[in-house]
Amino acid sequence: MEYALVVRWLVMFAALWAVGLPLSARLFRRLPGHGAGFTLPVSLVVVTLPVYYVGHVWFGPAALLVGLGALVAASVASGLDRTALRDGEVRLASDLDIDRRAVAEAVAVFALAFLFAVGLRALDPAVHAGGGEKFLDFGLLKALSRAAVLPPEDMWFAGEPVRYYYGGHLVSILLAWLSGTEAEFAYNLALAGFFGMLVTAAFELGRGISRATGSSGRLGGVLAAFFVGFASNLVTAGRFALLGLPESVQRPIAEAVAERSRYSVSQILASAADFSYWDASRVIPGTINEFPLFAWLNGDLHAHMMGTPFLLLAAGLAFAYFRTPEDAVGERRLLVGVTALVGGLQVVVDTWSFPSIFGVLFLGMVFAPARPSTLVPGSRWLRRFTDRRPVTRELSRLAGTTAVVAVAGGVAVVLAMPFILGSVAGGGSTRTIEILTPDQRSGFGALVLVHGAFLGAFAVHYAQQLGPRRILPVVGGFTAVAIVAALHSFAALALVVPLVLVGWVVLRLTDDPRFDTVLVVAGAGLVMLVEVVFVNEQAGPGRMNTVFKTYMQVWVLWGSAMGSVLAGFVRDTADASDLSLPTVDFHVRADAVRALGVVVVVLFVASTSVYAGLAVADHTQTPRQEVTLDATAFAEWYHPNESTAITWLDENVDGNPTILTAPGTKWSGTVDDKREYVMYAWRGNPESSLTGVPTVAGWAHEVGYRGPEAYYGRVRDVDAMYVGNESTRTRLVREYDVQYVWVGPGERARYGEIETDVPWLTPVHRSGSVVVYEVEEASL
Repeated sequence: MEYALVVRWLVMFAALWAVGLPLSARLFRRLPGHGAGFTLPVSLVVVTLPVYYVGHVWFGPAALLVGLGALVAASVASGLDRTALRDGEVRLASDLDIDRRAVAEAVAVFALAFLFAVGLRALDPAVHAGGGEKFLDFGLLKALSRAAVLPPEDMWFAGEPVRYYYGGHLVSILLAWLSGTEAEFAYNLALAGFFGMLVTAAFELGRGISRATGSSGRLGGVLAAFFVGFASNLVTAGRFALLGLPESVQRPIAEAVAERSRYSVSQILASAADFSYWDASRVIPGTINEFPLFAWLNGDLHAHMMGTPFLLLAAGLAFAYFRTPEDAVGERRLLVGVTALVGGLQVVVDTWSFPSIFGVLFLGMVFAPARPSTLVPGSRWLRRFTDRRPVTRELSRLAGTTAVVAVAGGVAVVLAMPFILGSVAGGGSTRTIEILTPDQRSGFGALVLVHGAFLGAFAVHYAQQLGPRRILPVVGGFTAVAIVAALHSFAALALVVPLVLVGWVVLRLTDDPRFDTVLVVAGAGLVMLVEVVFVNEQAGPGRMNTVFKTYMQVWVLWGSAMGSVLAGFVRDTADASDLSLPTVDFHVRADAVRALGVVVVVLFVASTSVYAGLAVADHTQTPRQEVTLDATAFAEWYHPNESTAITWLDENVDGNPTILTAPGTKWSGTVDDKREYVMYAWRGNPESSLTGVPTVAGWAHEVGYRGPEAYYGRVRDVDAMYVGNESTRTRLVREYDVQYVWVGPGERARYGEIETDVPWLTPVHRSGSVVVYEVEEASL
């Protein structure tokens, strides 16, 4: 275990936190805690954006100085008194308040979450190809480490820039350079860092909302951190609850569930000894239903995970706007502008969650006490007409919010234009937005298993806010909607739509609206959206990828809201128990309310904790070679000959020379388009994936990035370069500027004997059955 590296990264994070603290304190000055837990994401946004733009001209470790300089400048500017500066004086701003206790709590949460994730990764550090996208993620990290400009060259499509959102990997390589860490160790440490930032941001959001609503900030923050980082869906708890029933009841229920889910009867009735961490992420048929703990156990350094801290940062900015009074126009404009910056970076980090950033901003603005039209200069005359009647006032609020958010989103798109034009536009891949048919929609039971804990807590939360007089009409409306939903096989209509509609009404009718309700509405809107439309693309059949990428966003928004919602339960039960009236009956009722509140909170926590206990225990007991953070050590353990050659290639080849390796498809013996993919296996281009050295045709993911014609055209050319006639081989080697040729077990298994006794190939490395040849251009 590389303890010195762990300490080095903690020191680095502490330094980024210290430098960025004045900036976050300025942005979140209206929030309890002053945004202490958002400091690291804020610092990384400020560091990464300048490096990203400069990197399109000049990229490397020295470019990091530009980002660090921007962070220092922004922090200094945030801490100075601007009025004094105009008078020629330099002094600290008197209104800059750093809550030291809040900082200490946030730092403690980050350290615990970071070390927890480090421990998980040290037990299973390998970037093996199976069961995820680790070859893709590590390959992107290595490609960035080799790049002289951005975007980096695609390690699976030599000569072309990557067509994938690589912003999170950019952040990771910047952290690696800042800490002086090799990529094989930076992979797992960056993964732990993103987990720490996510859990800490959830803690900060839960703490702030809880304190703003009169609950315990510390309790709300801890509960939010738990539900975002450590809780799971109800699949595992439901299985064990079923096993507690009589055997005569278990099988009929299991058979009924199996008919409507991806699980078999044996999986449903499996005991704890047969537990697999994987099963809880495959609930809704045809989809992937991840939550953070599963994702970090699985260990991909993937975009949908790295984007979560920045999504919660945007939620924090929306919360700050929500709390800022109407007369503080400059502060609100600053918050909207900073959200645009975060959104611009998020396009490159995780394009899927870019719309959610502005969706949360929209909801935060439309439900904030401050009128959005006040952000627009010269709009006072318009408000004289729109504010006269409630209808025009509401329409003006909606229109004003839409206009401001559209401008902010447009600014973010402009900021991300280098990525959009360079990595998204063109390429031959097709994506269409399609409407779900009734048979594609999620069933009632599946939605309850995935979202049940949230749905139950939020239903009680709404009931408390509505009060006894308003709850009966809502129950009646819910019943009518449930009947319609059952008739049309539309479970989300009954389970999720009420969270949107009732939440909207509660936020507009309540004198003191709560921001946790805003987060509830935001998450419910996303769940409803993916029950109506999906993006049809090559990356996963049907709606799989849409639900996969969206549900992680839902989880972190709803998990953050759970903190303050449950803290509110505890507060209300404490208030009930503190009252005293001279009647025995009241004391009985107060005790019952207090007991019920505690039971409800314990039930939610316990039911979502079963998975964590089993999964972490199973993770620690899995056999392993050694405890390490080296992501590539597995190659030496299980593939020593190829590992030696891969290490030689990584250490002795600079820049981005093109290497010829077997493509990511199976060989049928003839050159045609009917190939099966070779992915999620060691034979899937480990040479380029573990070094970043680009190969001509790597994983078949490139079909989704560039289209089948471009990818399979290269596959045919690679085959011809290995087994074609001499003139074809030399022509294609020159055309693709191939500088190295790899001949190993994968190539021999695909092609048999390969002719290498030619004047233009010189062996430069041998290890076991692997030979690496250098192309002598003069002899071609």
